[in-house]
Amino acid sequence: MEQTDLIIVAGGDGTLQEVITGLLRRADAATFSKIPIGFIPLGTSNTLNHTLYPDSDNKVKHITDATLSILKGDTIPLDVLQIKGETEQPVFALTCLQWGAYRDVAANISKYWYLGPLKTKAAHFFSTLKEWPQSHQVSLRYLGPTARPPDETKEPSRPQLLTRIFHRLALYWSPPKEEPPKETEPEPWQEVELSAVEVSISTHNRNPDLRRTEDALTICVEPDTLSKGDFIAMGSTKLTDPSICPESGVCVQASSCQLNLPKDGAGFYSIDNEEYEAMPVEVTLLPRKLNFFCDSGRKHDLLN
Repeated sequence: MEQTDLIIVAGGDGTLQEVITGLLRRADAATFSKIPIGFIPLGTSNTLNHTLYPDSDNKVKHITDATLSILKGDTIPLDVLQIKGETEQPVFALTCLQWGAYRDVAANISKYWYLGPLKTKAAHFFSTLKEWPQSHQVSLRYLGPTARPPDETKEPSRPQLLTRIFHRLALYWSPPKEEPPKETEPEPWQEVELSAVEVSISTHNRNPDLRRTEDALTICVEPDTLSKGDFIAMGSTKLTDPSICPESGVCVQASSCQLNLPKDGAGFYSIDNEEYEAMPVEVTLLPRKLNFFCDSGRKHDLLN
């Protein structure tokens, strides 16, 4: 990897998720994380399109914009979710982990292909006939957000020569006293027991704020008090953006969380639109872990 100048991934969310998972599992992951990544959207689901490139309904224009962005060289840092089970190797994601009723319905929408544009609402409607309320028992433990450290890529300005000489003389004549390191108490985990329709854990990569002062992932819990009508109405929106947290939901900012599920019938997760067997996991935010090529105008908008 030392001889690699950039990495280009052509595909969709699933391809991108598999590539970053494979590379971040490597022994030289620290070296890889410094290499910029170019994403060319060719998949069915291309979530990072909105983040990296101007909005457009023209797929050819998206591919062209992505290619030109790689050539121009502008990059932005994006967060990564590290998802680790008790026995499995960690999985890495850029957008969202989703578990619950909306995820289960989304996996079955294709069965109603014969209903055309009504297939999404039909899938959610028929799911309410099979079971309601579709509640899932879950235990959550989480730590609060962490303060964002200063940007290490910016080199501090070098003081003038006389200032440097004076500073060295001051250190020589009055050396600083060494103080014993202060032991900081670990932050206590917050724990909650929930009965929910859906739980999602997501990054801010869909709408990143490059100026924010805290690094955090978002935990969204939708309570099982949701009505059938609201569940069906929200289905289409959730299909487009699983990380959306409605007004009835509970939204928590955290740096790390542990998700404990029932031993039987836990079902499946959707991680960046890829299906994984559900199990107890610890999800940790890796802030600004990877750098992606992006449109120069889009980067300007994110910085202002």
